[in-house]
Amino acid sequence: MDRTTEIPEEIFKAYDIRGRFPDEIDADAAYVIARAFARVLQGEYGDGETEQGLRVALGHDMRISSPALASRFRDGLIDEGCRVVELGMVGTEMLYHAVGSLGLDGGATITASHNPKDYTGMKLVKRGAVAFSGDSGIDEVKRISLSGSFSDPVTVGSAELVDIYDQYRAKILGFIDPGSVKPMHVVLDGGHGMAGPMISPIIDSLPLDQVRKYFEPDGNFPDHGPNPLLEENRREIVEEVLARGADLGIAWDGDADRCFFIDNTGEFVPGDFVTALLAKQVLNKHPGASIIYDVRASRAVKDTIEDGGGTALINRVGHSFFKARMREEDAIFGGEVSGHYYFHDFWCADSGMIPALLMIELLSEEGKTLSQLMSQYRDRYFISGEINSTVT
Repeated sequence: MDRTTEIPEEIFKAYDIRGRFPDEIDADAAYVIARAFARVLQGEYGDGETEQGLRVALGHDMRISSPALASRFRDGLIDEGCRVVELGMVGTEMLYHAVGSLGLDGGATITASHNPKDYTGMKLVKRGAVAFSGDSGIDEVKRISLSGSFSDPVTVGSAELVDIYDQYRAKILGFIDPGSVKPMHVVLDGGHGMAGPMISPIIDSLPLDQVRKYFEPDGNFPDHGPNPLLEENRREIVEEVLARGADLGIAWDGDADRCFFIDNTGEFVPGDFVTALLAKQVLNKHPGASIIYDVRASRAVKDTIEDGGGTALINRVGHSFFKARMREEDAIFGGEVSGHYYFHDFWCADSGMIPALLMIELLSEEGKTLSQLMSQYRDRYFISGEINSTVT
């Protein structure tokens, strides 16, 4: 099958594979990329410990194009002799959980995360839910994908459907003490992404008065875009928090691996202040632990970690760098101002659900509003926001 010359090189990004459907990534491209991905895993691990083929998880998000692309991606893995563990429609962190908890050789999910509805893509991991990145895996997938024809398969693998939802929910609920959660009024915006089906039973088990918005997955994103970092995509949740006098607002991005917080006064909580608060809560559970934060953060993060008895470690931006450093330092938690929060006990992977639960637990235990907790930071620290400059 000679299809590779039609795959644009620019879809291979620093942390994932991403492009417009179907102009840049279509079903045939997904097939080729899957075969290339399998070959990279085989180059690292051989044919698997059982010599029956590598076990590779495969999931997809709710985008309109995702099921068809996942189907062809599965075909590509099978044609390289892989035993595919099909997860169905899942959030990205559920893929991480499946690969880590089931001891799989790798995994892929078809998703374009927070990008507009006409985008698609893939996030790839190897054993231990260690992410592929531009300098660690993706470049090799790119090279093989663009190298030439893929012949007919010599070894044919297999596929099995596995439901990971209950196991995943039990895992993330274990990050808090559900009994410590006190009644509060919350507004939750799933953004028609993967957050709704992932967290619904967990939220229902807690004493929360909920206003749910857009918990039904819909790849057309009919109400607002899937990126809450953009102000226009969170106007509605801000209005809802104010109108209902809610204690907290939480919004998730498209594949639900990031969450964003609105305090009780309708103010958006910046990512580095969230990192500081979560660091405080994590240090309550793990005294003296090391915590990683990114170079863009204000002094609030470092000061909070050190005041709480932890070790603050500054790190370069990017999830692959964070996950590697967390393993190197045995850090318990890491946070980026972009809304990616990483947990040692979740395979050093990022989660959009664990921070939401930790924030609810923190507010319950502190007995204060989020705006009151924020005042210690807003009164003392300045955040410029990201400043981008164009240079020749």
